[in-house]
Amino acid sequence: MRNQDLRHTLYTIIHGTDTAAGRRFDVVLLWMILLSTLTVCLESVPSYRATWSAHFRWLEWMFTVVFTLEYLLRIYSHPRPWRYIFSFYGLIDFFSVVPTFIAFFIPGFRFLMTIRVLRLLRVFRILKLTSYIENAQLITSALKASAHKITVFIMAVLSLVLIIGSVIYVVEGEENGFTSIPQSIYWAVVTITTVGYGDITPRTPLGQVISSLVMLMGYAIIAVPTGIVTVELSKLKPNKASLTPTRVCPDCGQEVKKRDNFCRNCGLKLISAKA
Repeated sequence: MRNQDLRHTLYTIIHGTDTAAGRRFDVVLLWMILLSTLTVCLESVPSYRATWSAHFRWLEWMFTVVFTLEYLLRIYSHPRPWRYIFSFYGLIDFFSVVPTFIAFFIPGFRFLMTIRVLRLLRVFRILKLTSYIENAQLITSALKASAHKITVFIMAVLSLVLIIGSVIYVVEGEENGFTSIPQSIYWAVVTITTVGYGDITPRTPLGQVISSLVMLMGYAIIAVPTGIVTVELSKLKPNKASLTPTRVCPDCGQEVKKRDNFCRNCGLKLISAKA
């Protein structure tokens, strides 16, 4: 029975935010996540790493031990451990502690600990920022609704860059740096997305004309997925005007809002709806 009470208490503190203890626990955890991420970023700076290497390693292991212990306590206290382990937050918690252990075999892997920053998503739950959560769900729904259209669009773009890459390969040839069709496709992708690294450039007049057309085409192509998602957002987003209760002015017939005391059209004093 004591074991059950302990698990319930831990669950309330670790998984919940409705109690003062649970809220304090999550706030402290968020600060540790920020400090851990900052430590990894600073360690990647060569001058800092050369001077403070031992300190960074000590902090790295301290944070890893704390997060590992917290992860195990989350599993222990959860009524359905497997449900938590394979949940969105459970997977993020797992991948936030794994890089340090994998670094024993692949040293550079520890820099992937910046994935811990995803755990900051809990801030929306902790601070009760429901409006942000609703907006995030709205964007997610719009992306899901437009997934098929965007997939067709991407397939069309892939076909287009394949054709453009093949054409520029034939036009420019290997003597101008376009040594293969795959490399020419890479150039087409860089050009059509208007990135323009400049590592491969056409040198013939015809190739430069094709490049100009591809660049102009790129602006139009970039606008397509934006338009698709925007349309889906407009379908999902509720129209505030339609949600505002209205009534009709008895004098001029103009539609007015229920909270108005006077008609905006003729100025007639309106009888309160409460009256």
